[in-house]
Amino acid sequence: MQHKLEELLNEVNTASITDSANLEEFRIRFLGTKNCLKPLFSELKNVPNEDKKLVGQKINELKNAAQSVFDQFSEQLSNNAGTEEKVDFSRPGEPNNIGARHPISVVRKEIISIFERIGYGVSEGPEVEDDWHNFSALNFPEEHPARDMQDTFFVETEGKEMALRTHTSSVQVRVMENSKPPIRTISPGRVFRNESISARAHCFFHQVEGLFIDKDVSFADLKQTILFFAQEMFGKKTQIRLRPSYFPFTEPSAEVDVSCTICSGKGCNVCKYTGWLEILGCGMVDPSVLEAANIDPKEYSGFAFGMGIERIAQLKYRVNDLRLYSENDVRFLKQFKSAF
Repeated sequence: MQHKLEELLNEVNTASITDSANLEEFRIRFLGTKNCLKPLFSELKNVPNEDKKLVGQKINELKNAAQSVFDQFSEQLSNNAGTEEKVDFSRPGEPNNIGARHPISVVRKEIISIFERIGYGVSEGPEVEDDWHNFSALNFPEEHPARDMQDTFFVETEGKEMALRTHTSSVQVRVMENSKPPIRTISPGRVFRNESISARAHCFFHQVEGLFIDKDVSFADLKQTILFFAQEMFGKKTQIRLRPSYFPFTEPSAEVDVSCTICSGKGCNVCKYTGWLEILGCGMVDPSVLEAANIDPKEYSGFAFGMGIERIAQLKYRVNDLRLYSENDVRFLKQFKSAF
């Protein structure tokens, strides 16, 4: 009994109470309705009569010590709680710093959405391409300027000469090689040209190219597709015009202009007072390109088109310097917080 009392007294005196949970555990053990002291009072009847008084006093001392320790820590925790910072839950919360989608991402998503509504899928391919997919399969002759190192970034991989793709037409070649008509796809992605960086040009930019191959596809289908895109992107009153042009992989080919989005076709310094702005190139897929992909040009025909996303974004948001898209200037990017 004496040994048990000494152990419990030592436990009370060395108790470490750091929070209300510890305090409650201490109270239940020593002062609760089923505390550890009650069995000691029950055992008191077995103590010799001459020792009962002394043992009873020690049990009471233990109980008082436990009560004293409980009161001490209870007051201490109460005082500490009063010094804690109080939170006013009625105050407005700290505002979240909301970011913005990059303007190129915004316009890319919008272009994809427009063409998806008329049945176009999305296809992607590698940015480092071989000669076949980037040039030969697209009817580029060996002496074409695009094959010159002054116009294209060439790299050597495992002894094989490769190029950073100059257009996403290479993705269209891969689609034609691995699919059977009808084919209706757009190919968005980053492309590279060996050009000096300026307000109007950059060594990399983003394109969206489209391809439609089926039976009896005509130039009228191409024109109506481009008109639909222009009016969805720039407004229902937008007009288009097609000017004859040349591309190795299409015949006939055309450049497409839209009525100026700033002056509504009346003429301003942006459109050089012509009322028109060039947005893309297009044409009917050259039969030799179809043959290179094992598609019979006598049975199938198609059209292709391509546009620079930066160019469309410039017209949409009136950005006058191409370099702003890649300089990560937060002041510029913050302007697009409301764009989704």
